[in-house]
Amino acid sequence: MIGPDVAGIAEKLGAAADTATAVPQLAAETGLDVDAAYAVQTALIQRRVDRGERVVGLKMGLTSRAKMAQVGVDEVIWGRLTDVMRVPDGGTVDVGDFIHPRVEPEVAFLLDRLPDPGEPVGAFTDAVRAVAPAIELIDSRFADFTFSLPDVIADNTSAAAFVVGPWSPVPDGLDNLGVLLEIDGRVAQTGSTAAILGDPRRALDEGIRLAGRHGVRLRQGWVFLAGAATAAVPLRPGAHVRAVVEKLGTASLRASS
Repeated sequence: MIGPDVAGIAEKLGAAADTATAVPQLAAETGLDVDAAYAVQTALIQRRVDRGERVVGLKMGLTSRAKMAQVGVDEVIWGRLTDVMRVPDGGTVDVGDFIHPRVEPEVAFLLDRLPDPGEPVGAFTDAVRAVAPAIELIDSRFADFTFSLPDVIADNTSAAAFVVGPWSPVPDGLDNLGVLLEIDGRVAQTGSTAAILGDPRRALDEGIRLAGRHGVRLRQGWVFLAGAATAAVPLRPGAHVRAVVEKLGTASLRASS
């Protein structure tokens, strides 16, 4: 039996992102399952690397019940971040570069060292150098922001851009810090870091475990986005977005008008 056309699907999704043009869901038509979807994601990222981008971290997706309910899937997933996706704190993004962008508040980790081969997964959290408030801009390449689990995995978990605020030492009580998402100075979403698998550090454990299944090991100096603490909010032209995480501070971005 011939499997899905991994290279062809990656090219279609890459072109959709490059041209900000939505495509129909692909998994049902192509027979894409979760393992094949991660193979597509790898090919999609290699396409970026081949044109000069660098992988600078990993991100988790669907780590909160709110996000699972919002997009209609029910399994934690992971994707890659590249240097081109990073926006300076307070920087501006052009909404015209995206199809239907949404923003969500997150917690970011900065990795201090490589996990040792065979090191227990639970011990990896001491590899974290610092933590920061963050914003992820997600932008599914699928029409109507609707997809199956293999679709969203293949699409690099809707990764599009991210902002990281100031780094600080990991505080006590990281498992239950208040989180706000503000749009133009008004609170759009409220939540807690407890929404991220009960503790953002669990997301790191999950990311290491799940990525390791596909031969991907986290690296020193990488950024790790633990997942959203609230549902995502559409990003409108001209909007000013600010994520506030208790004890960690803020991260912000502006959308061009």
